[in-house]
Amino acid sequence: MGNPRTHLANSLHLHSLPLSVADMSEVLTFIESNLDRFRAELYEFLRIPSISAKTEHVEDTRRSAQWLANRMRDAGLEVEIIETPGHPVVLGEWRGAGEAAPTVLVYGHYDVQPPEPLEEWVSPPFEPNERDGRIYARGSADDKGQLYMHIKALEALLTTNGSMPVNVVVLAEGEEEMGSPNLVPFVETNLDRLACDVVLISDTSMFSEELPSLGFSLRGLAYFEIHVSGARSDLHSGEYGGAITNPGNALAHILATLHDKRGRVAIEGFYDDVVEWDSKTRAQIESLPHSDEQYREELGVRQLNGEDGFSTLERLWIRPTCDVNGLLCGYTGEGAKTVLPNHAMAKVSFRLVPNQTDGKVRDLFEKHVQHVTPEGVTVQINELHGGRPWRASVEGRYFEAATQALEEAFGTTPVLMGSGGSIPIVVEFEERLSAPVMLVGFSLPGCNLHAPNEWLPVENFERGIGALALLYQKLAN
Repeated sequence: MGNPRTHLANSLHLHSLPLSVADMSEVLTFIESNLDRFRAELYEFLRIPSISAKTEHVEDTRRSAQWLANRMRDAGLEVEIIETPGHPVVLGEWRGAGEAAPTVLVYGHYDVQPPEPLEEWVSPPFEPNERDGRIYARGSADDKGQLYMHIKALEALLTTNGSMPVNVVVLAEGEEEMGSPNLVPFVETNLDRLACDVVLISDTSMFSEELPSLGFSLRGLAYFEIHVSGARSDLHSGEYGGAITNPGNALAHILATLHDKRGRVAIEGFYDDVVEWDSKTRAQIESLPHSDEQYREELGVRQLNGEDGFSTLERLWIRPTCDVNGLLCGYTGEGAKTVLPNHAMAKVSFRLVPNQTDGKVRDLFEKHVQHVTPEGVTVQINELHGGRPWRASVEGRYFEAATQALEEAFGTTPVLMGSGGSIPIVVEFEERLSAPVMLVGFSLPGCNLHAPNEWLPVENFERGIGALALLYQKLAN
């Protein structure tokens, strides 16, 4: 288990702190002495099944919002739960630093992904279980655990000092895992209230266990369902097989046309807007301590594959993709049932990079599917949700402050890394609030985000609270 106070307090530099070393040491001492309580509270948070995408969990999601609002009040923030057409937004504010001080907007989400398949969880997804220095539960890493670290860092600062050198606004939404459909309208309606100098998000990972990171990119998202329909009902495969187009066969054909032999997306025009990254960024990615063999073994796959001409990290961070996320077709129960399905469905997602847009990808995808669909079936494409890619300019005083805080907390200089995932609101924040976004994550690769047995390192949860307390202090300089 980590010891944030000892590790951090011994490495503080007086010239970089608006508070005295003694004052900062008191903050870290408070954190260390309350770590058991912090974890117990987090476990309460994780027990609430706030699955935003499922209607049967609407009340659970609202209960999660109320629980978070109460803990934010306990930390010393003024809090309001604001209704949207979907799940509510929890907005907390502390503005005691005055108009001349910087304002930091902290964004996170209290909703979680569905836990299925349940049979693959070693322990129940909504009953936190600590094993081998890890907290196992749905939402532990994405994003309840990381969001709650901010709340505890703010509590430590406000409890020990009674104030902070920066103003803070905490925006926690309950719809991130379903594409944040109501967040942009909320931001537009509350531009004055959300005005800030920098946006801080902890919904990403560190590069490795001992190597903290600052994010420089996110991939965007375009997510669809393909529905292929044939006869009026399922048909006997012996009586009708060979005389009609099988929707299952047709869907398999469509999906098989989405890639070429080089691992590239085979949709005409798909790469037209893709920005080629500069040699400096690619060299920086190449310099990171990554092992393809170790990565392959951790995943349990026989070999790695992807777009020709790019390394594994480049494929994950700076190249677009197309993947099947789900399939539904015909009889899938025990034993045999010789049937031609009258309907087949696939969920297909595209991860996008600058300057691709989900709208253009939708048009290209629809045109491609219509072109390759066999005769005898009909196809319908439903758009589920999308998000724009993001690329940061990792320079300036706020990024310098984050670099210093992470270095003091973890004892090593943080590296820059991309993220293969999507946080749709990041680009909207930068454009609408005219403020840079910083991604400071504390989960680890392999934390099973969106999968069974999601986990967060106990040490990262504890040490990360101290790192964030340092960061809030340094952002004032």
